[in-house]
Amino acid sequence: MLESGMKAPEFTLPDKDGNMISLSDFLGKKVVLYFYPKDNTPGCTKQACGFAANYDEYKKIGVEVIGISKDSVSSHIKFAQKYELPFILLSDTELVAIQAYDVWKEKKLYGKVSMGVVRTTYVIDENGIIEKVMPKVKADTNAEEILNYLRETM
Repeated sequence: MLESGMKAPEFTLPDKDGNMISLSDFLGKKVVLYFYPKDNTPGCTKQACGFAANYDEYKKIGVEVIGISKDSVSSHIKFAQKYELPFILLSDTELVAIQAYDVWKEKKLYGKVSMGVVRTTYVIDENGIIEKVMPKVKADTNAEEILNYLRETM
């Protein structure tokens, strides 16, 4: 598991518009990097809508929000349009960032074991260092918890 104080793993992934986005593009800014299992599922929709509802507050304090899942670019386009998501969504179909950030785990649902993304949020500082790790976050409160943390520490 990645921990506070560690260098955040670099990645370059396509956004919903097909633009290649790298973590290093945001050096000099704080980044909230959240990993979620799947577009258009109830929990992931709640989480994304929470970040969307608070996005203006994030922008006011100079923080960028980036969501990453293994969904395709076309899935992200539909998800972002349907829920008017104003922040960056990155597609990680090859699990490059998902594995680098150690969020690809064994999960159990109704007794069935499978591999999947464990909902996790990282705050990365202006120098690309992990400032905070929030594993197994609650979808409906994650955006506000992170915003409160940022307000307290800025």
